[in-house]
Amino acid sequence: MALNYIWVAFFLIAFVVALIKLIFFGDTEVFPAMIQSTFDMAKTGFELSLALTGVLTLWMGIMRVGEKGGVVAIIARFISPLFTKIFPDIPKDHPVFGPMVMNFSMNFLGLDNAATPLGLKAMSGLQELNPNKDTASNAQIMFLVLNTSGLTLIPVSIMAYRATEGAANPADIFIPILLATFFSTLAGLVTVALYQRINLLNKTILLYLGSLTAFIVFAIYYFQSIPQEQVQVISSVASSLILFTVIASFIGLALKNKINVYEAFIEGAKDGFNVAIKIIPYLVAILVAIGVFRQSGTLDIIVNGLREVFALTGMNTDFVDALPTALMKPLSGGGARGMMVESMRTYGADSFVGRLSSVFQGSTETTFYVLAVYFGSVNIKNSRYAVTAGLIADLVGVIAAIFIAYLFFY
Repeated sequence: MALNYIWVAFFLIAFVVALIKLIFFGDTEVFPAMIQSTFDMAKTGFELSLALTGVLTLWMGIMRVGEKGGVVAIIARFISPLFTKIFPDIPKDHPVFGPMVMNFSMNFLGLDNAATPLGLKAMSGLQELNPNKDTASNAQIMFLVLNTSGLTLIPVSIMAYRATEGAANPADIFIPILLATFFSTLAGLVTVALYQRINLLNKTILLYLGSLTAFIVFAIYYFQSIPQEQVQVISSVASSLILFTVIASFIGLALKNKINVYEAFIEGAKDGFNVAIKIIPYLVAILVAIGVFRQSGTLDIIVNGLREVFALTGMNTDFVDALPTALMKPLSGGGARGMMVESMRTYGADSFVGRLSSVFQGSTETTFYVLAVYFGSVNIKNSRYAVTAGLIADLVGVIAAIFIAYLFFY
């Protein structure tokens, strides 16, 4: 529903702004430019979808190999002890932990299509434990907010878009996204824990969070202490090494479990091909709307306004051109994806703005969509503080993304 209003608003606001420019400022080029933009962006959306086909086919195939090889089960065993502590209202060994852990494992691997059904199943199981069926329980809120924090190991779709836009190394945003999503996830967890008075000083929680935090702090300290050129080289090499290690591990686990690796890859690759074809109308729709919005001058007005506000603080404002992606993401994943692509088209995939837009896309989540789908599936009417906590996680993710992008790419 949110995307419907956003899409309509892009056209109507663009029309009003263009009309004002024509009548009061004599701009006779604005409407021809907007019409030309609809043709150009429609062509771009179609070409981009076709270019995505190969990359999505590859990575969805690899992910299916990992799934069948037992990677999800390994991740589930690793995070189960943490879950029993941050969901104290759920009885130990309750069956609902199964789909919950599997949902997070799928999201962590970037398998969104597989994660959503498991998430809905988990939400249904949590609803059975909920004494007040109209109001979100503590466990449901924690589950939803951790979902909206968007911690992902491999940002497949973002790397795919960067590849199609000609990035020299599409995976160079891998480590920055991983770092930024850690902060957004931590912020979501701490916010909900404060609301629910969960003891985060528990030994198990401290072991998990302390280890991860120590690693993240060390990584940021290390990257701050070396020249910018080395940061980019190390990030590029490490990202590629980690990703290929993941591929090799997936294949090795599948072989160990006597899985037909080739057939598993083909099975997943077919899904990737179908996804690439299905997104054509959605991508064309949002890119045309954003193209009209930009050509009317509306987007420039918003960005320049934000730049003036941040300039008053004396800070560098180069990040402002990427903010439309961050502002759009909580409302619409498709809209944010379109903003990211448009930023890469305008500034270049390897520009600071293009890379930061990619990190924004990977470090935040479609909070309102997730809330509507997950709570709507079990008829929750009172979400309590779920939206607030989810948006706090998004805000921290955005701030972290800006800081990390300056560290890695500026």
